[in-house]
Amino acid sequence: MFSSYVFVFVCLATFLRDFHVSSCDENCDDKPVFTPSRVVVKYGDSISVMCYACQSGCNEDQTGLESPVGNTTKNGTRILWTVDRMTEWDSNVFCYYSNAADYQCCSLLPLTVYKPPDSVSISFDGLSGPMIEGHQYTLQCKVQNVAPVGDLTVTFYRGQTALGQAKSTNDLKTPVSETFTLSVNTSKEDDGVQYWCEAKLELGPEGPQRPPLVKSEIITTTVLYKPQLEGPLHPDPVTITEGNFLQLSCKAVGNPSPSYTWVILPPSAPSSNSSHLTIKSVAYEQEGQYTCSVSNSVGTVTVTFTVVVKADIIPYIIGGLSIVGLLIITGLIIGLIFYYKHNRMGQYNLKDVFRLHTRHVAVPTVE
Repeated sequence: MFSSYVFVFVCLATFLRDFHVSSCDENCDDKPVFTPSRVVVKYGDSISVMCYACQSGCNEDQTGLESPVGNTTKNGTRILWTVDRMTEWDSNVFCYYSNAADYQCCSLLPLTVYKPPDSVSISFDGLSGPMIEGHQYTLQCKVQNVAPVGDLTVTFYRGQTALGQAKSTNDLKTPVSETFTLSVNTSKEDDGVQYWCEAKLELGPEGPQRPPLVKSEIITTTVLYKPQLEGPLHPDPVTITEGNFLQLSCKAVGNPSPSYTWVILPPSAPSSNSSHLTIKSVAYEQEGQYTCSVSNSVGTVTVTFTVVVKADIIPYIIGGLSIVGLLIITGLIIGLIFYYKHNRMGQYNLKDVFRLHTRHVAVPTVE
């Protein structure tokens, strides 16, 4: 029986408390005023708030403050509300007064109880190995045990560049854990890039000067991408003189490192399994097409070089000049012989013809 009375008493007290709250008018002219007007408190910290119940027209007996926690101290129409250790997440704190007609005017204290995240972690959803260029992946930032999550802002970073922000639509006041996501498209430039995220409670000017901020660990990405040539994909024809040094290059970058295969027409040219093909002295029969295939596990790229070998005309020019010179000298000699033969009579020695600095005399002979 005693327990029944206790139950009825508790229910009645609850009803009376709810009656004050539910019948309270927040649109009256002379509203109670809280100082400070808004309270932001960390879970477990203390609170001290003063309520000025009315400016005029009421007395101490007509004022009150309702709260599920804490203590109240009245001094006239002023009511001091204190909490040594705030452990309630969602508390409705009302300050009110009543007039002679039992009309109640009240104000609700805007109260935010917050808790920074226990931890923040970042990962790629469903990814257990390296990424592949050109695919889309989902970054996920997991925030553990934070309140209120509706005031939380999560920012994703690529290196020191912010990629985007995410917020929760959850209006719960109690601590929750939530995962925030962001989609990213990968390229070869993402290989070796660092990703991370941070979670920050945006609590307004009444909150702490340094908003609670927790950063995740840093993850470094590995992106596989097909070979990409360092030179042009369609190079101009290579014209080279026979006998000169020839080197063709199809160097490329890729992850994993690519391998090289050369297909050569004509087959008389030497082959290669590196990014360079070298011929120390190119021959005319080595003119043709040289195709380089660069491959890795992601893809293959090919490039074809057209080699045109032209004849080396320098030996022909030298030979021609030599023949011309020889003909000129021969002509001079023949000319000198005829000159001496027709203009000087008698017997003479051919060796004397070339001794131009000595006088020559022809001696007639007797037949």
